[in-house]
Amino acid sequence: MPATNAQTLELLLEVGRLLSSKLELGELLTSVLELSTRVVDAESASLLLLDEKTQELYFDVALGLGPDAAKVRLKLGQGIAGAVAKTRKPEIINAVRADPRWSPAMDEASGFVTRSILAVPMLIKGHLVGVLEAINKNGGDFTEADRLAFEAFASQAAVAIENARLFTSLKDERFKLATVFAQMTDGAALADASGKVLLSNEAAARLLGAELKDLAGGLNGMAVTPSIAELLSGEKPVIDFAAVRKEPTLLVLEGRVTRAPLGDSEGRLFVFRDRTEAHRQEKLKRTFLSLISHKLRTPLAAVTGFADILMDEVTPDTDPMWAKAVKTIRAQGGKVSELVDKLLSYTTIESPDTQINSEPFALDDAVKDAVAGLEDRIAERAAKVDAPATGHVIVGDRRLVTEALKNLLDNAIKFNQKHSPVAVLRAEAEGDWAAVTVADTGPGVPPEDVEKVFSRFHQVEKDFTGQQDGMGLGLAFVRKVAELHGGSAVLRSKLGAGAAVTLTLPRRRAP
Repeated sequence: MPATNAQTLELLLEVGRLLSSKLELGELLTSVLELSTRVVDAESASLLLLDEKTQELYFDVALGLGPDAAKVRLKLGQGIAGAVAKTRKPEIINAVRADPRWSPAMDEASGFVTRSILAVPMLIKGHLVGVLEAINKNGGDFTEADRLAFEAFASQAAVAIENARLFTSLKDERFKLATVFAQMTDGAALADASGKVLLSNEAAARLLGAELKDLAGGLNGMAVTPSIAELLSGEKPVIDFAAVRKEPTLLVLEGRVTRAPLGDSEGRLFVFRDRTEAHRQEKLKRTFLSLISHKLRTPLAAVTGFADILMDEVTPDTDPMWAKAVKTIRAQGGKVSELVDKLLSYTTIESPDTQINSEPFALDDAVKDAVAGLEDRIAERAAKVDAPATGHVIVGDRRLVTEALKNLLDNAIKFNQKHSPVAVLRAEAEGDWAAVTVADTGPGVPPEDVEKVFSRFHQVEKDFTGQQDGMGLGLAFVRKVAELHGGSAVLRSKLGAGAAVTLTLPRRRAP
């Protein structure tokens, strides 16, 4: 007995409820086929999905058609299903053997006898998902009413399949994320805007506590820089941070925070690692270098002092070998003394307890002081410093900025070509910052060393620069000064055309 419109509607509502309750794709596809036969009272059904990459149809599930059906792939336009997929229009074929598009191969392989087919495209907003076929109408032929009901069902099925695919994709991605989190040796925690932890790994639990529910609780008792509030609300896409606990035992965590989308809101992904041992080693190195520097100053003062006295005794009648020895002792003693002063300055400024004296001062005065401190070097190299007045007022530690400028000018004089011994200093200001650039005309810096030169004790190979004086602390000192002032130090260079270092510092705007 044909189903009434009310019965069909009731069945479609029931089908919709059943489909919406299933999210596992394999289970859903089987249910779609089973429900297909009920909707139009068919003997069997088949479901062909579209392979997006190859643009071919393949049987995912086919009731009663046997395992060989899984091997069949149809191009768009091939066979009845392919024609429906290409035109995206349903077709009723109540005498399939009279249709030239139908192939008996499937029936011959499975023993199934196909008499009639109702095929409809499965569409979502015009996008083809696949083709759904009802096979062999029980007790007669497929009708237009069957077509309408089957199209409605196919639309529901297409939505359900797409939802199941999204669910499967999300589940796979979550599994991948959970696997990555679990395998990470760094701690990782995903938090919402309030700091509530949504997801964390074992490493995070080990470092911050077994029950990591919120970041404030996990980092309780630790000095966090920048603060947790700033990390959660910061506008920068990536922020580096450090968290230090001194009691009852030292714990130093360092890491970075990345902005992460969370649906309609935005969260933060914290990735961090235990740097306690590295911190201890770093402190030990600083202490050692500082101690050595202090211990060397006393004997060096004696060496350079007596060398000066001996130099006063040198006359035209002095034995040339003796005079040369005294000059060498004085020159080399001065170099060692200069290196010790640089080492001591760097170990002092690198200490985490370093505080800067932030006061307004004229940049031009700091430049004059830096040039005055290099008088001997400038005279030795017959050099010149091109530094026109800037008129800018810097807010910071004048002594540290002067030392940074002195290091930059010293490098520029050292690496300048002999035929053009000019160190150029320029300053530009924009907003709250002044950019001070010191340039030379030397050999430049290889691209792979542009960032490395700011590391302590790193020097570009002597074969390349022709220079090896110093300890590789000058630019490391400059960058540290910049960081202490909240600014930056950047090197730009072109091989064979010199190098320029730009030091960015806070300034006081003109009233």
